[in-house]
Amino acid sequence: MAGHQAQLSKGEAGEAVAPPRPHHAVHYVNRIGWLRAAVLGANDGIVSTASLLTGVAASGASREAILLSGVAALFAGAMSMAAGEYVSVSAQSDTERADLAKESRAIAQQPKEEWAELRDIYVERGLSPDLAAQVADQLMAADPLGAHARDELGISEVTTARPVQAALTSAATFSAGAIAPVMAAVAGPASHAIMTVAVISLLCLALLGYIGARLGGGKVWPSVIRVVFWGVLAMAVTTGVGRLFGAAL
Repeated sequence: MAGHQAQLSKGEAGEAVAPPRPHHAVHYVNRIGWLRAAVLGANDGIVSTASLLTGVAASGASREAILLSGVAALFAGAMSMAAGEYVSVSAQSDTERADLAKESRAIAQQPKEEWAELRDIYVERGLSPDLAAQVADQLMAADPLGAHARDELGISEVTTARPVQAALTSAATFSAGAIAPVMAAVAGPASHAIMTVAVISLLCLALLGYIGARLGGGKVWPSVIRVVFWGVLAMAVTTGVGRLFGAAL
C-alpha cells in the first residue's frame, strides 16, 4: 500500500494523482512493410486480370475462354507476385546483412573512427559537438551496431526487409484483387462482359485507393484518381489490342 502511494504525485488541490503513462504513438510508417506489398498486390490483381479479361472478350472469344483466362491469370499472377516479392526483397535483405556485417567488423577493428563517424552524423543533424559526442559515447556503449545501422545505414526495425511477409502479403492481396473481375465475368452476361468487368474493376480500384490512403495517412482523392486512371488506361489498351487481333484472326 505504501509502495503504491509512493508512486503517486500531488495534484493542484493536494489530491494524489497517478503519474502519466508513457506515450507510444502509432505512426503510419510502421505499416509500410506490409502496406506497400498489399496495395501493390491488390492493384496488380485487379488491373492485370481485368485487362486480360477485357482484351480476351474484345477479341470475340467464347464465355468459357474468357473465364478460363481469368482463372489462369488469378493463379499465375498470385504465384508470380509471391515469387517476385520474395526474390526482390531477399536481395534487399542480403544487402542489409552484408552492410551490417561490414559495419560490425569496422566497429571491432576501428572503434574510435566509428565513434567519430557517429558523432559527426549527430552534429550534421543539429546537435552541438559536445552533446553529439556524449550521445555517441552512450550509444556506442549500449548498442554500437544498432546505432550505426539506424543512423548511418538507415536500417531500422520498421523498414527492414521481410521477404516471406512481402511474398505472402502480395500473393494473398493479388488473389483478393483478381477475384473481383473474374466474378464480374461470371455474373454478367457474355454480351456485356467488357462493360461489366470494367465497371466492377474500376469500383474496386477506387475502393483500394481509398483504403490505401486511409491506412497510409495520405490524401484520399489523389490516391483514388491515380489508381483509377492507370486501371482505365490498362484496360483501354488491352481492349484495343484484343479488338485489333481478334479482327485480324
